[in-house]
Amino acid sequence: MINIKKLLSLLFVYFLFCTTVFAKDLRFVQISDVRYSKEHNSETLEKVIADVNKHKDVDFVVFTGDNIEKPDIQNLKDFIITAKKLRKPFYVLIGDKDVNKHKDLSKKDYQKFLKKKVTACKTKDVNYTFEKEGVVFFVVDGAKDVIPSTNGYFKDDVVEWVDANLDLYSNKNVVILQHFPLIPPEENENYATFKPQKYLDSIQRHKNVKAIISGHFGVNKEQTVNGVVHISTAPAPYYRIIDILDCTSDTPSFWAEVVEVK
Repeated sequence: MINIKKLLSLLFVYFLFCTTVFAKDLRFVQISDVRYSKEHNSETLEKVIADVNKHKDVDFVVFTGDNIEKPDIQNLKDFIITAKKLRKPFYVLIGDKDVNKHKDLSKKDYQKFLKKKVTACKTKDVNYTFEKEGVVFFVVDGAKDVIPSTNGYFKDDVVEWVDANLDLYSNKNVVILQHFPLIPPEENENYATFKPQKYLDSIQRHKNVKAIISGHFGVNKEQTVNGVVHISTAPAPYYRIIDILDCTSDTPSFWAEVVEVK
């Protein structure tokens, strides 16, 4: 005769085992607004990288724009040489201080250099996707290189690209990485994104966007708006460790820790 209590206990243990085995977690590091040159913030970046390298369980690192002090190819070369001291794969986004066609560093040139020098950035496009542990990350560009501005501007074709890819990955959780926040972490018209509503509407039409991670404003803040976690991180010597817990579930959890390197 079957012992019902024993059977239920075994089923409960099996359920816990399956939940533990198949649940996936993901950890990555965000570094933002380094504004690097050999004369500016080089020591700060070295210290941040050394501290990040102490974390053995990091899957990747992302630099969310304003990586160099001014749009100069030598600054970019020196920044990448230093960034390669990271012991994990890293991605590099473009910010408003990074590019200027009139200074011979357009977005096309910037991304071409990254494609050649950075293992993880093997794309000629400034907007692209990559996948980690079942989560799809969107790298989305909002910088201007013809008339650079501290205001973000996501052009219609960029928003359409986001919208199409959200449809393409409708069965996946999506995290968006970009320099400019869509939801300002504080009031500052000089840093605000120009006409963000079309982009916000696109995100709200899809339920798979779980977080948008950015920099630019120079503040550390987390806020959840309409179910989407918006994370903004201050410049180095700060960086942020971001965990996505149970990352392939319909309701993954985000846990973020701001670290200041002394």
